[in-house]
Amino acid sequence: MDGVEYAYILNVGRCIGCRKCVYACMKENNTSRDPQIQYIRVLKLEQGTIDVETSSHDYPENEAADPAYYYMPVQCHQCRKPPCIKVCPVKATWMEKDGIIVVDHNWCIGCRYCEAACPYHARRFNFSKPTIAETDITPQMGYLSNRIRPLGTMEKCTFCLHRTRVGKYPACHDVCPTGARKFGNLRDPKSEVRKILEQERVYVLKQEIGTLPRFYYVFAK
Repeated sequence: MDGVEYAYILNVGRCIGCRKCVYACMKENNTSRDPQIQYIRVLKLEQGTIDVETSSHDYPENEAADPAYYYMPVQCHQCRKPPCIKVCPVKATWMEKDGIIVVDHNWCIGCRYCEAACPYHARRFNFSKPTIAETDITPQMGYLSNRIRPLGTMEKCTFCLHRTRVGKYPACHDVCPTGARKFGNLRDPKSEVRKILEQERVYVLKQEIGTLPRFYYVFAK
């Protein structure tokens, strides 16, 4: 979309690790249920630490909202300098005008170079034929977003572009029970995300590698 640059802000101070965003994303994006494919990983970290490499994302449901820990959801950061695009040998992945990085699953040859290049572990590969019950399929599909992907191809979060480009929020945003997620247009000076970036102290995950993400973190309550 012209005149639009989408961005996400995640308030770590409000996230309770419930993973509702994970399952809403799966439902909206028609990801495989067997084997299960998830675009969002919710990291569980000890209070006072920031070592994401040693964090856990497979904690039991009853361990969510543990006061000794905090939770940091990680998904595709829609980088301005994305290493995943550079390594694709067939140009099956690219950046759209509004900043969303997409994959054409008809072009993807499944080499997984993009998966290896992504520093946020945001790409997923279909090792086996995706399985999803007919009753679980979300029928409103976009060619570059949530259509069902074939065996042997890569897939990823697209900020639910089939929703956002018609004025809706991503599915993970709408389901968050604490309001930890904020989404909007960076080029709109009146947008909520723009105001947060101007007023709050913002943390960029792995900022030192220079990918310039459009996904930001704040630690406000």
